[in-house]
Amino acid sequence: MVKETTTKNAQPKLETPKKELVRHPDGTIELNVTVNPETIKKERVKIEEFFIKNLTVSGFRKGMAPKEIARKNLNEEKVREELLRKVVTDEYKKAIEKHKIQPVITPQIHIEAFEDGQELKFTAEVAEEPKVELGDYKKAIKEILSKSKIVVEKGKEPQKLSVDDIITAGITKTKISIPNVIIEREVNRLLSQMIDEIRLLGMTLETYLESKKITVEALREEYKNRAERDIKLEFFLRKVADENKITVTAEDITAAIAKIEDKNQQEEIKKNPYLVASIIRQQKTIDFLTQI
Repeated sequence: MVKETTTKNAQPKLETPKKELVRHPDGTIELNVTVNPETIKKERVKIEEFFIKNLTVSGFRKGMAPKEIARKNLNEEKVREELLRKVVTDEYKKAIEKHKIQPVITPQIHIEAFEDGQELKFTAEVAEEPKVELGDYKKAIKEILSKSKIVVEKGKEPQKLSVDDIITAGITKTKISIPNVIIEREVNRLLSQMIDEIRLLGMTLETYLESKKITVEALREEYKNRAERDIKLEFFLRKVADENKITVTAEDITAAIAKIEDKNQQEEIKKNPYLVASIIRQQKTIDFLTQI
């Protein structure tokens, strides 16, 4: 007789649940959100009712078709798109409030596979304002300014420093850790802007890269370095302005707008006084640094 042997069924490997909040070393904040099916179902009903009220079905006045008939005429793709947008937006807001996060950028959302009747899982990557530790930037700037005044050879003019040289000297003494999610967002913005510009010239990205003899990877790395430098500059100037109480008055804004000759442009800029104030404050800070 052949002795029967039984083997235990292999137990399915349980997936380790992700932490709701993960703070990465570079400062990127990862929020892992799970939305239960009941919440999604309730939101779907609301969205369907909204679309039904604005739906025109043959033989009925707008929004007056019986719900059973109207539902069959709904654009399921649009319903699903709006459902995901509304649920993700609402649950993201709840998550940042729960964990007391103050994001400085819009989140990067990654939605996992989602099917009707199932829970929805998504990850949101955000970042708060980076911590800036100002070192002895004033001393560094004074040193570089002093060196520029030294005449190496008789009859030669002292070396003239650019504003960039002066600010760079200050940044080298400052500790700023920029979350990768902020850098990547800026890289994508710069690349998108560049692609739009080369299209206006009648070129494609491929022909542009070929003409420059560079790869996509090399181009992205170049823009990444540029983005990191620009972002560090922005937060360095903001910290210096805060530390030295550099402010912008209503008079400053009015005077800056008055210098714009184009009246239409003036009216457009008036709609965003905060942007004008930000630019003026940054310029005031640069002036402060160059006069140390």
